[in-house]
Amino acid sequence: MSPSASAAAVDVVVVGAGIVGIAAACHLAEEGRSVLLLDRDEPARGASFGNAGAFAFSDVMPLASPGIIRKAPRWLLDPLGPLAIPPAYLPRIAPWLLRFWRASRPDRVTGSMVAQAAMMRLAREAMGALVARAGLSGMVRSDGALELHDSEAQWRASLPGWEARAKEGIVFEHLRGEAIAALQPGLSPQFRFATFVPGWQTVADPHLFARGLLAHAEARGATFRRARVLAVSPTAEGARIAIDGGESIEAGRAVIACGAWSRPLAAALGDRVPLETERGYNTTLPPGAFELRRQLTFPGHGFVVTPIGGGVRVGGAVELGGLARPPNYRRSEIMLAKAARFLPGLRTEGGTQWMGFRPSLPDSLPVIGPSAAGARILYAFGHGHLGLTQSAATGRLVADLVAGRAPALDIAPFGAQRF
Repeated sequence: MSPSASAAAVDVVVVGAGIVGIAAACHLAEEGRSVLLLDRDEPARGASFGNAGAFAFSDVMPLASPGIIRKAPRWLLDPLGPLAIPPAYLPRIAPWLLRFWRASRPDRVTGSMVAQAAMMRLAREAMGALVARAGLSGMVRSDGALELHDSEAQWRASLPGWEARAKEGIVFEHLRGEAIAALQPGLSPQFRFATFVPGWQTVADPHLFARGLLAHAEARGATFRRARVLAVSPTAEGARIAIDGGESIEAGRAVIACGAWSRPLAAALGDRVPLETERGYNTTLPPGAFELRRQLTFPGHGFVVTPIGGGVRVGGAVELGGLARPPNYRRSEIMLAKAARFLPGLRTEGGTQWMGFRPSLPDSLPVIGPSAAGARILYAFGHGHLGLTQSAATGRLVADLVAGRAPALDIAPFGAQRF
């Protein structure tokens, strides 16, 4: 493939081989299109490798909300708390924080929640269908999730969010006392209030799940190539993708789905998207660490505990610190120490620490749709904590747009130009 080639080498180049890019490749390849996946790393080695493994279809509330704004000053005072910003990074992130504050206004929260709820309805349907087609049903657990609170005041503060979810048809049950212990034995008795979400699902291992979807795409003709993409630009016939080494690839369409690395590619196309990086930390403990029956979430402490690969993954929290700073694994250690207090029988030895980059936008909605350069270059990035959850829905929307069909839902709230 030479820089001067005029004919499209493939129908679609997908830039980014994380779970969103892989899901897009699945849908496109299933429709008979030739698809090339490009990534600077091996497939599913970024946020798709070490996430909490949840299909969080009930998670329709945006991160930007009046409740978070009230908690943020207290959290930010603790450099190892649920939300942290390194002081040296504050000047760079200040414009994003201003947009985040604006997105927390009640009318904007409502708009984001309505769009997110529509996306989640499609996500549940699309993921169930894709899992079945790819033969991966055995990797999906349908055990529900427990959201745990260590005070009545904290639990009551969560109720407006659950009332909003109820209006969207999300099923849940508030629990107390022994009913909590029946769903997860071994919890500290300090957690006297909880909400159980029976429709919550998790995967046995998010990395292996993503690789399973990649195998499904490859079986239908998609190919993967490791290469660093330098730029994506429109041509008369489609798009040109410049990669390191001086080579360029011609395609009928291009999809930018490289998560936290998408911002400069979009900017070169005329879209100034306020994409930031949430650095998420976790520790994965080996099999035998604890008899964990389902995912546990601790919203007052900003982390979750998930059964992964026969072991236990303790992770979460938000550090807004960009792509260049070295990891601060003290955050992993603090979460693990808390988990040991909350699950007194947890064996904490033998764990593996990890840090990944979540692509985050101020209103908690991803960017899905055409670029300013035209409909032949599409965006599919910025899913924050919900990349795995919304990957199949995003893939379906990308396939709709490539085919010229009406998208499965209104994509106006997800457009890059909303900013």
